[in-house]
Amino acid sequence: MRSANCSPMSYPVLPPTHQHHMWDAWDMAAEICISQLPTLVDDPNAEFQPSPFFTEQLTAFEVWLDHGSERKKPPEQLPIVLQVLLSQLHRFRALVLLGRFLDMGPWAVDLALSVGIFPYVLKLLQTTTPELQQILVFIWTKILALDKSCQVDLVKDGGHTYFIRFLDSIDAYPEQRAMAAFVLAVIVDGHRRGQETCIEAGLIHVCLKHLQCSSPNDAQTEPLFLQWICLCLGKLWEDFSEAQLIGLQADAPAIISPLLLEPQPEVRAAAVFALGTALDVGSDTSRDGQGEEDDDDEKVKAEAGIVKNLLNVVSDGSPLVRAEVAVALSRFAFGHNKHLKSVAAAYWKPQSSSVLTSLPSFAVKGSSSGYTTPTHYMPHGSIVPSPIAPLLRVGHDSQPVSRDGRVSSSSPLATPGIMHGSPLSDDSSQHSDYGALNDCVTNGVLSYSRRKPLDNALYSQCVLAMFNLAKDPSPRVESLGRRVLAIIGIEQVVAKSFKPAGVSIRPGEPSTSASASLAGLARSSSWFELTGGAHLPLAFRTPPVSPPRPSYMTGMRRVCSLEFRPHLMSSPDSGLADPLLASPGPSGVSDRSFLPQSMIYNWSCGHFSKPLLTAMDDTEDVIARREEREKLALDHIVKCQHSSLSKMQNQIASWDTKFETGTKTALLQPFSPVVIASDENERIRVWNYEEATLLNSFNNHDYPDKGVSKLCLVNEFEENLLLVASNDGNIRIWKDYSSKGQQKLVTAFASIQGHRPGVRSVNAVVDWQQQSGYLFSSGEISSIMAWDLDKEQLVSTIPLASDSSISALAVSQVHGGQFAAGFVDGYVRLYDIRTPEMVVSATRPHTQRVERVVGIGFQPGLEPAKIVSASQAGNIQFLDMRCAKDKYLTIDAHRGSLTALAVHRHAPIIASGSAKQLIKVFNLEGDPLGTIRYYPTFMAQKIGSVSCLTFHPYQVLLAAGAADACVSIYADEILPPR
Repeated sequence: MRSANCSPMSYPVLPPTHQHHMWDAWDMAAEICISQLPTLVDDPNAEFQPSPFFTEQLTAFEVWLDHGSERKKPPEQLPIVLQVLLSQLHRFRALVLLGRFLDMGPWAVDLALSVGIFPYVLKLLQTTTPELQQILVFIWTKILALDKSCQVDLVKDGGHTYFIRFLDSIDAYPEQRAMAAFVLAVIVDGHRRGQETCIEAGLIHVCLKHLQCSSPNDAQTEPLFLQWICLCLGKLWEDFSEAQLIGLQADAPAIISPLLLEPQPEVRAAAVFALGTALDVGSDTSRDGQGEEDDDDEKVKAEAGIVKNLLNVVSDGSPLVRAEVAVALSRFAFGHNKHLKSVAAAYWKPQSSSVLTSLPSFAVKGSSSGYTTPTHYMPHGSIVPSPIAPLLRVGHDSQPVSRDGRVSSSSPLATPGIMHGSPLSDDSSQHSDYGALNDCVTNGVLSYSRRKPLDNALYSQCVLAMFNLAKDPSPRVESLGRRVLAIIGIEQVVAKSFKPAGVSIRPGEPSTSASASLAGLARSSSWFELTGGAHLPLAFRTPPVSPPRPSYMTGMRRVCSLEFRPHLMSSPDSGLADPLLASPGPSGVSDRSFLPQSMIYNWSCGHFSKPLLTAMDDTEDVIARREEREKLALDHIVKCQHSSLSKMQNQIASWDTKFETGTKTALLQPFSPVVIASDENERIRVWNYEEATLLNSFNNHDYPDKGVSKLCLVNEFEENLLLVASNDGNIRIWKDYSSKGQQKLVTAFASIQGHRPGVRSVNAVVDWQQQSGYLFSSGEISSIMAWDLDKEQLVSTIPLASDSSISALAVSQVHGGQFAAGFVDGYVRLYDIRTPEMVVSATRPHTQRVERVVGIGFQPGLEPAKIVSASQAGNIQFLDMRCAKDKYLTIDAHRGSLTALAVHRHAPIIASGSAKQLIKVFNLEGDPLGTIRYYPTFMAQKIGSVSCLTFHPYQVLLAAGAADACVSIYADEILPPR
């Protein structure tokens, strides 16, 4: 056009393209075609050679894919690749290359959509060519992972049938069919037309058929496929009662419920999501219920079955699963609100002699404008004589109560740092929580429910499950649990600031106002305000999912990446955190907005935003570090095994932890000069003993009144995680714990469910076995619980042979699945989880007056049954559990005051500590290697009463914690000080 003196104009102005070097490529292509004309004219039999232009452009695009990235110039060939899609000859290659490009990340999908990919790939859904199906499903997966709005066009053009056919085909791999399930899930996500058309196409029956085909625990079934079938079903009938009815008639809950036992937490969470969304929340406030009697009967029966299945996984090891259970129970609570309220109100009838223990500290909300304070607060150890009394055995975990029983109102704590829902909620908000029970029907839309009542016992179990979720060790689940309680009329209100004695409030931490203390409960400061002030954690955002790694708890790392999106409330000072609670009557618009939203769907979608075609292996640095640590460990093990120990009295470091209640547990890191210690108030401090510097200090959780039972390291050779076991059996696992203020809670769960009647506390004993990936826990309960931390699942409950409970537990670091337990009555039993009968052998070496076993450990070496056991009476027994004689050596180490025992993992050395302020060290022949009585100071001060002892895993170093809050580290005299 320029040669004809014409200048093309456009609005907005396009950049000049007349000198683009692509014209050279076109000129060359045209020249190749034109140069063949003379030959074709002269020779009628001559064959025309097609232009290599498109082939060459695809090759250029392939070269860019090999070397290009987001930071480099985008490929110029992309528009040409889209043109090539129209050519049947090059279509397959073009689609494969386009798939590779889209897999580079959301930026690539965005670029392709801006160039105009959409109409091309939409048109291609009409093709029936088998080889194109797989790559087309992949391309649509990538597009919909970025842009959900394409769902409307897909349904309008009937594209959903293409993916349903692909999902039902047996030729495709499970991973590819999982992508088809993902595409269908996006099509029906919040899109009623999509839900209707997919149901007409029979999607529910297709999904259920595939779930029936894949038997649980079948190694051939791809977990991702099961996960997305469940998520697709959940989205298909979410808030769509016709679809829910079809699912219930097809017996969907019975087909989905076996997946609640799957080893992958993601699959279990997706199954809970599918079951939860099958519960009809109900929205028509004027429903008379006359015409649907028969349907209602069936629905009530099906809902009861669903809820029973949900209650089975309310104590799952994965916070991801428990969060979904909380969301599902909130739907149930919304639909059966009135009945659940009346059951909850039954808990709070005034009791003259005995009142309930198992619930957190909550109070009754009266029908008048203010609150009525219950006449009795609830002490430990008593049970309400009610129809649900047998369910209340787990009542040991009530939260700290303000000393004078009075409750204060306070201004909302508007600091995100103390959000319960935040991943960083380990910075304790120093207040105890009271709540209010709303047994009157004044909560607006939450009160209209006209459901038929279910079995009263089921409602009781639900209320108990909701209370357990509201005091879950995971802050996320706890936050959701409290929202569920709010639905049945139980709200949290601020109580007086509670701090354990001697723990000062750190600068910058808010404290509740003591001057506002009132005799009764004040106006409704709902728990929303408490847990974050103006920042209300309502919705989850899709987080990045970290790559899988060949060590335990990869699932936990994934869970850890979930984050809350802060939600700014419109009226933070109104006293009611949600306008719904303040509304005087029903509001049809916002009724469901009160329900907490599920997170598993959005979180799972993040998987398809990541590169799927390139394997995410460990980086070379990670592998090199692991190999270096393994070599270092082997060298140290050899030195330990051949060390000729003389005395262990050389104190190389001493650390005043400043714990008010003394040191409770300690742990030495294997590959860095770091000691970790904790106290009764669950304060954890990390100290570098070479540089004598405090690296980090943090609270294990918000209500530090339990004490820490055990500290363990998970994945020693990797970036290790710190496992903290509380005395109540709750497990919390932290990462980045040695960086100041950077610690993050990876996962948390209750390893012990229930304890013996009449027992005040569980006194949990816990140990972790790296080889098997098992965590064993017991205490004042009648069994030992074995958890697989990779699956985040309870794998075995080993019943105890006697009524006596376990007081000491130790795992073998050599033989996976083997562990020893010491009992209160002096018995020692060896267990092997790999054997059908579990118990290998039992003996009772401690027969003196005080028989309690306070320490136990496996002797170093490869022999599986050699154990060291120490009783409170002060005698240490060396046992060979295979021999009839059992004990072959006895050391009377202390007289009636032994408090701690440590056995080195590899060196022939043991240490015992006494309440009488001394530590004794012995070799495996029983010869004393030294006694530690004094600190090596000028004044020769006596050491404190010994509370814990621990050896370094690969060096001859002993860390001792004492009641005077001092942690000392001792080495053999022949070793140079570090």
